[in-house]
Amino acid sequence: MFDNLLTAAYELQPETVAFRRSLHERPEIGNHLPQTREQVLAAIEDLPLDVTLHERTSGIVGVLMGDRPGPAIILRGDMDALPMQEDTDLDFASAHDTTMHACGHDLHTAMLAGAARILTNRANSLAGSVVFMFQPGEEGHHGARFMLDEGLLDRDPRPTGAFALHVTTIFESGTINHRGGPQLASADEVEITVTGKGGHASAPHHAFDPIPVAAEIILAVQTAVTRRFSVFEPVVVTFGRVTSGTTHNVIPETATLVGTVRSLSDESRTAVHEMLERVSTNIAAAHGLQAKLHIRRGYPVTVNDRQFADFVRSIASDLIGHEGVRPMRDPLMGAEDWSYVLEQVPGAMAFLGACPPHLEPGVAPNNHSNRVVFDEDAMPVGIALYAAVASAFLTEEQ
Repeated sequence: MFDNLLTAAYELQPETVAFRRSLHERPEIGNHLPQTREQVLAAIEDLPLDVTLHERTSGIVGVLMGDRPGPAIILRGDMDALPMQEDTDLDFASAHDTTMHACGHDLHTAMLAGAARILTNRANSLAGSVVFMFQPGEEGHHGARFMLDEGLLDRDPRPTGAFALHVTTIFESGTINHRGGPQLASADEVEITVTGKGGHASAPHHAFDPIPVAAEIILAVQTAVTRRFSVFEPVVVTFGRVTSGTTHNVIPETATLVGTVRSLSDESRTAVHEMLERVSTNIAAAHGLQAKLHIRRGYPVTVNDRQFADFVRSIASDLIGHEGVRPMRDPLMGAEDWSYVLEQVPGAMAFLGACPPHLEPGVAPNNHSNRVVFDEDAMPVGIALYAAVASAFLTEEQ
């Protein structure tokens, strides 16, 4: 049924690769991506899309109308990069020393532009509309939420389906990997400041040393995670930075722990926040010190609608064969702001394997690595799947 879509995607591969590499060379961070926006607009300028430029961010929405009335579906590609140095030695490596497309968003954007071109050529077979969502600010900047706030869903008809792809090297190139239900975790930032009383290192009894108390909090939190939460309801707390003191012979007044909290349900998310408050304040109090907890709420759990996930699985199997579609047994504990869209619209995210063929999936440098390299030969599968999901969703039967 979808062989022609895959063929069309392969025919687009030279320009898809060229566009992806241009994006990769000019990465931008956050919600304001002026160069990236201009490149995307140039890539779709000849297509008959109703384009809206968001004002609060560099978000772009292009709407393709089919030739008959019907529902609307959102297809998303995120556009932003990461604040890190690239060490890949690619010919098209980042031109900026401190910025890199290390999460594959350049591939996502190029694939979505390719899907827009293919679907435009098939608009007469669509009953409804496709909303192409080119989104900034996924890397911790809540770009999807800003686009929702600015009216992404305020259209007639309101979208009733949503689909996104994410490349990764943990899966074999060209495979589609996803599951119904929770696909990715929520992610919150935690900061605990332990305050005591400074003094001379030779006389700790005259001070209230925050460093051993901070160490005790770290160990107690890890114990609480394994003893207060079910192993079937995963919670991960990681302290990635511990800072205190200025020199070897001074007991400092404060010690600060900074980390991340991840969970797979709203209930466990609330419970782990309460545990952190209880453990940190009471351990500090037991030693005569104080602990102040600050939690910065990040992205919610990314939950794939089970019916829509089954729909995607069926479409992907028709497109590339059952052997190329791999159900995921477990969620991943990373996080995604696509979760904001899935809170309001039934939909799903699938992972597109993009491990270079000469490397081993799961062993090759992965997303957010300064050395990650994605297999560009996977992109036609992504383009075709975007187009196939939208085409199947916008049929008279659907």
